[in-house]
Amino acid sequence: MSTREAVNIIEEPAEVHDVLDGVVNREATDEELAAEAEAVIATPGSLGQAPGILQLAWPAVLGNLLMSIVGIVGIKVVGVLGTEAVAAVTTGHRIFFISQGVLMALTAGTTAMVARAWGAGDEDEAGRIVRASVVIGVGLAVGLAIPCIVFADGLVGIFKLDPETLESAATFIRWISVFNIGFALTMVIGSAVRAAGDTITPLWIGAVTNVVNVFLLYGMVYGRYGFPELGVRGAALASGIAFAVGAVISLVMWMKGWLIIGVGTGPALTKKRFRQLIRIGLPAGAEQFVLQVGFVAFLYIVAFYGTAPYAAYGIGVQLLSLSFVIGFGFAIAASTLVGQKLGALDPEGAARSGWRAMWLSVGAMTVIGAIIIATAETTAAMMIDDPEVIRLTVVFIYILGAVQPLMAMEFALGGALRGAGDTRFPMIATLTGLILVRGSVAALGAYLGLSVEWIYAALIVDYIVKASLLAWRFRQDKWKLIEI
Repeated sequence: MSTREAVNIIEEPAEVHDVLDGVVNREATDEELAAEAEAVIATPGSLGQAPGILQLAWPAVLGNLLMSIVGIVGIKVVGVLGTEAVAAVTTGHRIFFISQGVLMALTAGTTAMVARAWGAGDEDEAGRIVRASVVIGVGLAVGLAIPCIVFADGLVGIFKLDPETLESAATFIRWISVFNIGFALTMVIGSAVRAAGDTITPLWIGAVTNVVNVFLLYGMVYGRYGFPELGVRGAALASGIAFAVGAVISLVMWMKGWLIIGVGTGPALTKKRFRQLIRIGLPAGAEQFVLQVGFVAFLYIVAFYGTAPYAAYGIGVQLLSLSFVIGFGFAIAASTLVGQKLGALDPEGAARSGWRAMWLSVGAMTVIGAIIIATAETTAAMMIDDPEVIRLTVVFIYILGAVQPLMAMEFALGGALRGAGDTRFPMIATLTGLILVRGSVAALGAYLGLSVEWIYAALIVDYIVKASLLAWRFRQDKWKLIEI
């Protein structure tokens, strides 16, 4: 191998100079340089093996895109039942996601800790972290499912919708919560595998889950393929059963040693590891709680304007999720690479990865957002046969589509900070933008009697604030000094 070939194998030219500096200074031969580079490449968790941003992002984007398409199909299937059914599913999902936010907090800790351990070459510790996360995740899933099942009517009652819609929403929450353990296992194992650099396996497991979901959705909502006609309840069962299938596949593959990350040896749920997961995950959990409460509060205000604006919000978010999933993918890539590079003692490489993920996310989400805006009227008309809902959906898409670059910044930089273990500041940004800014602007607009279009527009100010705060924080470099 020549010197140039050895250098080209390594992703970052700056890293080559750092690694080979000692050899160059002693006038090393071509063979010595090649051997030194090959040693770096062969080291577990070394920078030479670090995957690229696009390599990590595209499977995550595709996986989330498939899930988003399933969500759109779900809205279309339920939309045939009427505006009230769409509003019920939108409400049910929003309440359910509040409980899922706690599980997402756990995965933030799992991602940061696994990425650090993997970057440092300690695969056994990474496996122990996954085991601890699985135990905690199952416990949380059970603890969260019980109140959702028991108090479903009270939870949906905060929305001022008609009784039939609220009853359907409560039914949706009860049935989907039964499968909470499946959601937990899929999320924890999937986040650990991605943190280790494998985004392909979660992609195909997600693909299987989505195929099952669509099949059951069509069958259970309409009563096809031998299933009873269950309506909104069928939509909840379809999602729950599909995730249970994905959880079984993930669990079996992990325990059989077929994943990139193993189960590890020795004690897993130690006090130290538990405290680490909680310390990192607690701010992320608070962020998710604030996020979901903010969404609920915003929907609460929208609900005062009637079922049509409420349903339009649900449809618009689902259609624009085709753009959101790109941001999710780059958030995963940024989180993984920042964590791994910090674990490999390369903070400057971590910073470069974060900024690159942000710019790639901005470019991709801007393009997709523009396409969705251009086709807004056509796609809205495909989802539901209600002129007022279609009109408001188009307005909502125009507004939220315009802030796609800002959302891209939030996704990527928020993911980068979480990968570094800095989960506290994204929580502060979410609290400031979503609760203090969006909530206040929307409430003021409703108080002044402005139309619902102006309430939707409160989203713009929210994303300006969050993107600005996260960019400022990432530029400060304090996240590089956080110890896990």
